[in-house]
Amino acid sequence: MSNDNAVTNNGGSCSMDVDWDEFQHMFDEIENRNTLTPPVVTNNVEEEGGINCDSMDVDSSTGSYKNDNEEITSNEKEFTSIEQTITENFNSLAILDNMSVCASCGKEGNSDDMNTCNKCQLVKYCNAACKKKHRTKHKKKCDRLVAELHDEKLFEQPTPEEDCPICMTRLPSLISGKTYMACCGKVICNGCFNDFQSRITCKKDYVCPFCRTLVPESVEETFNRYKKRMELNDPIAIHQLGLFYFAGLNGYPQDQTKALELWHQAAELGNSLAYHMIGRFYWEGVGVEKDGKRAVYYFELAAIGGDAGARWYLGVIEAKAGNMDRSLKHFMIAVKDGSLESLTNIKVMYKNGDATKDEYAKALLSYQSYLDEIRSEQRDEAAAFTEEYRYYESDF
Repeated sequence: MSNDNAVTNNGGSCSMDVDWDEFQHMFDEIENRNTLTPPVVTNNVEEEGGINCDSMDVDSSTGSYKNDNEEITSNEKEFTSIEQTITENFNSLAILDNMSVCASCGKEGNSDDMNTCNKCQLVKYCNAACKKKHRTKHKKKCDRLVAELHDEKLFEQPTPEEDCPICMTRLPSLISGKTYMACCGKVICNGCFNDFQSRITCKKDYVCPFCRTLVPESVEETFNRYKKRMELNDPIAIHQLGLFYFAGLNGYPQDQTKALELWHQAAELGNSLAYHMIGRFYWEGVGVEKDGKRAVYYFELAAIGGDAGARWYLGVIEAKAGNMDRSLKHFMIAVKDGSLESLTNIKVMYKNGDATKDEYAKALLSYQSYLDEIRSEQRDEAAAFTEEYRYYESDF
């Protein structure tokens, strides 16, 4: 068999000969079987594809017909045999696909049983000794791979905010444009919240617009609701409690250490705004020692999770470091999630020659597209009623 028919794993010595001509023949056989016209039992021997029942002999022991067409059964067995052969070959290929080669000594082995580089997670070793021996040689390539994979994840456009569960319109990224309901754990837009509140005529109507639970009348009742949501590992409730402790709101004592603890808990459950707040603590030295690297680490986690504010911080940090290309990337992503500050920064970059006219125009269109997604008549009415319900920034 020629070398063209050999399958080799990762360019290493692990190989298996596969006769592709045989594979093709098998598939042709299957196709032919699938396209054959079923035989028609008829007394007319001249009809195409027919079987002459009159010419058949009857097996006295079984009472069934027997003739030359018994080859149909044989063909079925042959077809089953072909299927089994193909399955066995593909199983062999699957085993081959799971084989890897040690980056240090070149020895092949099963990927599941081999050591993996802790940083890049891409290079395999047959044992810890080979891993240690290859560390110096692999370090530069490993660092480059890790940086590339990190940037790929960092500069990916995050998933947009969910829709309001009442009006089914995308929720705004601005905090003042939405309200968290501790009774049911839903986040509703303040357009729906204001519209519901405006129709209240008596005290008994003060209920959640979504689940119709009565609004708590005391700080203790509010605390109990948040406590229940925390027991359900609700990241938004945990983050909100962190805000209460940070600012000393709703009867909670001001406690920055407790706030930081709650934000770490919420962040581990996937709350990107909690990561943002942790980053702010380290960036500004609030309750902790200033640590720029740690701050950037948490800002990046927040940005990957979809927090436009943290993304803006990263853009500013990169700009101060002179990394204008990276700064522009951050601002462009943040604009799509409603960051007016990022749009303003792109305008300044365009004036300074750090962004092109097309890039600035693209940013303007992105921000307008975001506004088109979140705007509604109800939300405009709520924003006109009170500044506390403002759901987008327009001072541009």
